[in-house]
Amino acid sequence: MRIIILTGTAMLAFAANSVLARLALSDGAIDAASYTGIRLLAGAMLLYLLLFWGPGTSGARRMGGSWAGAAALLGYAIAFSVAYLMLGAGLGALILFASVQMSMLGWAIIKGDRPGAIEWTGIGLAVASLVYLVSPGLTAPHPFGTVLMALAGASWAVYSLIGRGSRSPLADTTGNFVRCAPIAIGLVGIGLWTMPVAPTGVAYAIASGAIASGLGYAVWYMALPALSRVQASTVQLTVPAIAAAGGVLIIGETITLRLALASIGILGGVVLALLAAERRKR
Repeated sequence: MRIIILTGTAMLAFAANSVLARLALSDGAIDAASYTGIRLLAGAMLLYLLLFWGPGTSGARRMGGSWAGAAALLGYAIAFSVAYLMLGAGLGALILFASVQMSMLGWAIIKGDRPGAIEWTGIGLAVASLVYLVSPGLTAPHPFGTVLMALAGASWAVYSLIGRGSRSPLADTTGNFVRCAPIAIGLVGIGLWTMPVAPTGVAYAIASGAIASGLGYAVWYMALPALSRVQASTVQLTVPAIAAAGGVLIIGETITLRLALASIGILGGVVLALLAAERRKR
């Protein structure tokens, strides 16, 4: 039960990132640069406090991470924020997490993994559904926003690959966030120079960075040791559905038939590929 609660809380936090970004950016309460900078700074400060003054730490831990991890995190955060100027909460989360999983699968293939027929069927279904989602039409998502969110997903996949096998996830995540702090301060400066920031926009950015990102990642790392690779991958695919529900209930967004059908195809294809890969490796 503890793992279920931790996992569910982490997925809610991940979905909240999409809803908070859309709330902040869609009505002009804050610009993408300021939102990204404040989000990273808030996450860095909370993670730093958790690492050095959290329960059982006694201030004895050290930061980890790497500059490569920080660069991947920064790329994800910037592309994520700018993309949400053009995409709805559920749609953005769908593209983001589909891109993460497809990037991870693609890297495995590059490294020599050879998928079987069922895996290729799942990958093909996911790709075809994504092509259908973004194909020209009245309900097609913004093309530039789609590309940016796909890049955000690829950056997050790189970040995950860099951190795979980390012996101290909290220390590494804190180090990566702190390394982003100087650029985050610069982003806030650029944002404030280009447009005024409303208090609500700042509040959304802080909530996203400190709670949905900082605490969300900490809770996720507590759950990860008890989850298999397939369980960890597939459970994250619930995030687009949660984000879409939040977008409908909180923001008043609508779910189109194209988005619903594409979501079934993309998520179903990824799950099929992941399950088939796990079965083959066993």
